[in-house]
Amino acid sequence: MKSVLLPLALVAALLGAWEVLAQTGALADLLGIRESVSEVIVPAPSDVARALWDDRELLAENGWITLQEMLGGLALAFILGAGFAITLHLSEVLRRAFYPLLVASQTIPIVALASVLVIWLGFGIGPKLAVVALICFFPITVNMLDGLRSVDPSAVRMMRTLDGGRSTILRRLELPSSMPQFFSGAKIAVAIAPIGAVLGELVGANGGLGFLITQANANLLTARVFASIVVLSAFALTLFVLILVAERTLAPWGRKELQ
Repeated sequence: MKSVLLPLALVAALLGAWEVLAQTGALADLLGIRESVSEVIVPAPSDVARALWDDRELLAENGWITLQEMLGGLALAFILGAGFAITLHLSEVLRRAFYPLLVASQTIPIVALASVLVIWLGFGIGPKLAVVALICFFPITVNMLDGLRSVDPSAVRMMRTLDGGRSTILRRLELPSSMPQFFSGAKIAVAIAPIGAVLGELVGANGGLGFLITQANANLLTARVFASIVVLSAFALTLFVLILVAERTLAPWGRKELQ
């Protein structure tokens, strides 16, 4: 219970402080914003809540687009990341060849890559799926590969003495042992998936929350920008909870409760 109440209390305190600072103009003064435009540029949480209600249809329409991009990109990342991790685990040669390249791939600016993907794939859902998958691929692959390689060697030797073949060892020992690390990577992936979706939409899109944020910024509708961010956070938190439920169901042996 404390693990829920303490974060909620902290969020409530931060929102209360934000409300007071915004309503009194202290936050605008701190940011050096003129009083005549402070209410537009520095909205209070109450203004954001009002925008969530007033723009609910607009947020729902564009949020559905972004959610599809997130789910599709995550599905690709889960499938490709797990498959790639298993492949590298089974082949020492491939692991030595590709692992450094996998790490080096994280130095590529994703924004620049997203713009190229838009040129190649157009303004549809394709570039957004690719960006989300690319961002989420790394934590899933690395965590699962670490899990596959962390199996106790003595357990592997014991299965070999019982005539366990390579596929049997992978299926019955290594894959179950790697599930906690896989879910650790999945938690990271669902947390950063909104970033990938919004990046893809900012580069080029005709819908989605990233597109809506761009339009709202251009029209100084800052409350709508924050409302879009709230929806994105809600998506990520919901997916995170679903991953926790899946982890508890499929890999209860590796889950440790937060103290």
